[in-house]
Amino acid sequence: MQRRTGLLTLALCFAGTLSCLAQSPHMGTWKLNEAKSKVPAGFMKNTNVVYEAAGDNIKASTDGIDKDGKPFHTEWTGKFDGKDYPLTGDPTSDARSYKTIDDHTLAIANKKGGKVTTSGKIVVAPDGKTRTLNVTGTDAAGKKVSSTSVYDKQ
Repeated sequence: MQRRTGLLTLALCFAGTLSCLAQSPHMGTWKLNEAKSKVPAGFMKNTNVVYEAAGDNIKASTDGIDKDGKPFHTEWTGKFDGKDYPLTGDPTSDARSYKTIDDHTLAIANKKGGKVTTSGKIVVAPDGKTRTLNVTGTDAAGKKVSSTSVYDKQ
């Protein structure tokens, strides 16, 4: 009897986690709307972003074009808890953190060797159809740069 109760409790916890993740407006596939975006030359450009459940974590995958015009792919798996988790595929960063500000807003920070390389905010529109990523960072010459990327939900 205790075993059944334990299994039922575990199943309900897992279902609750999936339900919360599925309800997040950040989850899903997002495609860059270049006409509405302002990405300066020399800034990496994520053309496609996917957020999906990965057990009790979230997996974020991006495809895009680097500063030299070459394609790239990044992957990050973690929680939206403000802690650093490993980032692969980005030569300028080796860790990323997301922190939930509210239901539609996340703070994001990319780091290399523990030092912040870029940071910003992601906001999903109330209708859930678009998301805007505002990022600031420092370029190779030490100059502060910023970009605004607008994505449409697919």
